[in-house]
Amino acid sequence: MTRWPTAGSRLAPGVTQLDVTGTKAQSEVPQWTNADGLVARAAPAADIGTVQMNAELNVNSWNQCYAADDYYFGTEPNDLLLQHHSVIRRGGEVLCLAEGEGRNAVFLAHEGYRVVAVDQSAVGLQKAKRLAATKGAQIQTVVADLCDYRIEPSSWDGIVSIWCHFPRSLRVAVHLQVVAGLKPGGVFVLEAYTPAQIGRGTGGPPTGDRTVTLPELRRELKGLDLVRALERERVVHEGSEHDGLSAVVQIVARKRL
Repeated sequence: MTRWPTAGSRLAPGVTQLDVTGTKAQSEVPQWTNADGLVARAAPAADIGTVQMNAELNVNSWNQCYAADDYYFGTEPNDLLLQHHSVIRRGGEVLCLAEGEGRNAVFLAHEGYRVVAVDQSAVGLQKAKRLAATKGAQIQTVVADLCDYRIEPSSWDGIVSIWCHFPRSLRVAVHLQVVAGLKPGGVFVLEAYTPAQIGRGTGGPPTGDRTVTLPELRRELKGLDLVRALERERVVHEGSEHDGLSAVVQIVARKRL
């Protein structure tokens, strides 16, 4: 059974700070809109204290998970990324979201990509740097939280989201930024658990509100052409915490030129 931290959101998906402090009204809070008018907002100022408290609890939970000498989700890249990374422009700039201990970022760097690994756990990213050193690769790491950072528009040849599970409001905001953050022709690679995973004990979040379905992703990723888009069952062996038959959704999508 996966020992999944329960407080706050895991994802730390950005590199540039958002102005969400002070006493701004709801209408002044940063927001993102996709081609279908789907709107996502950062937390209003009145909720910032609660968000920051939850984020601190969540960081502590993941720091504890990553404190052991071994790697929580292993050191090999995700299977979907391994199979499809070559669709990202060779040598391009890639942003890895909620990258934890760095296995996917290090793999991509070893393949010649220029990689930024983002996570809210400094402990995890320290291990990512150590893993990179053992593989003779170089990655840039950014300790960042969604409450404070956003993805720079039109900046990335690839964005990778592997097992990033967080509440819908945060997920929508992140995915709208992903679409904006890719360069024309840029590629988004995602694998996540669907609601059918709940109760299997083979990985993923403990509650269905942090899972995602293919129809939801289709709505949130308007502006990308879905090269691969399916829900399926597959056997996952990625560290001790993702191990066994799992219900997943997989996306490989390209931004239109």
